[in-house]
Amino acid sequence: MQFDDDANLDTSEVKDARGSRIPGGRATVGGGLVGLVALVLGLLFGVGPDQLGLSEGSPDPAATSSSVAQVQQTCRTGRDANTRDDCRLVAVVNSTQDYWKQEFQRRGGRYSPASTVFFTGRVNTACGTATSAVGPFYCPADRQVYLDLGFFNELRSQFGASGGPFAQAYVVAHEYGHHIQNLTGTLQKAQDGRQGANSNAVKVELQADCYAGVWAHNATRTPDESTGKPLITRLTDEDIRDGLDAAAAVGDDRIQEKFQGRVTPESWTHGSAEQRQQWFYQGYRTGDMAQCNTFR
Repeated sequence: MQFDDDANLDTSEVKDARGSRIPGGRATVGGGLVGLVALVLGLLFGVGPDQLGLSEGSPDPAATSSSVAQVQQTCRTGRDANTRDDCRLVAVVNSTQDYWKQEFQRRGGRYSPASTVFFTGRVNTACGTATSAVGPFYCPADRQVYLDLGFFNELRSQFGASGGPFAQAYVVAHEYGHHIQNLTGTLQKAQDGRQGANSNAVKVELQADCYAGVWAHNATRTPDESTGKPLITRLTDEDIRDGLDAAAAVGDDRIQEKFQGRVTPESWTHGSAEQRQQWFYQGYRTGDMAQCNTFR
């Protein structure tokens, strides 16, 4: 995965709250058993912690303030994205939003951007309080993606993914898939409280995987507004394999087998490893969001 060295990164799309102190209250999604249950239930790569009843309290604006602002100081160009993990994620956010903005315009609509919040350990959101135990998630109430960068180490060590830069990009693109669903009204279908292999919750997650693939298909041909050239200049077959591997690693069946020793499809919320790979590749192969109708 390669970025244009001379491209300018737009750090306004990322809020860097790493190292910020979260005042008051207590963490309601902790490590140990509670964190493990959260992972098995499937908030991983999902939508706000309030869905699982694992949060409490009102959002604290200070929690997402850019008090450290590391990315604003260090992530300026594509060259930085080619050498630093956090800058790479800034570049992926930029590329993802460039694509969806242009796609919405092509379809006669208007794209509303979403920020990504980098945090460490715990964060308060409009969807409630969460810790990094729940994995990356999108909060529809404040239209922000939340990401503890330490998760990518866990993706390799705990979930057995091969890792790599594009595995990280896949995670970000999946969360922006939820943002697209929020803008189009599809995300509400997952709010019926049902679980299971054929539930709307699973179909919403698989569609977000497909949207991630659609972005990947178009990433190297989407012009950056500042330069008129694509921000991402190269994606290799190995990159796509890393993305597929990450998708499989967080399939409900893989997670359940690893953490509870058995597979229970009636409690699925995200889909199997095979389904997640299938729908990501469907998006990547076609490059067309219209081919991501998981509800048919």
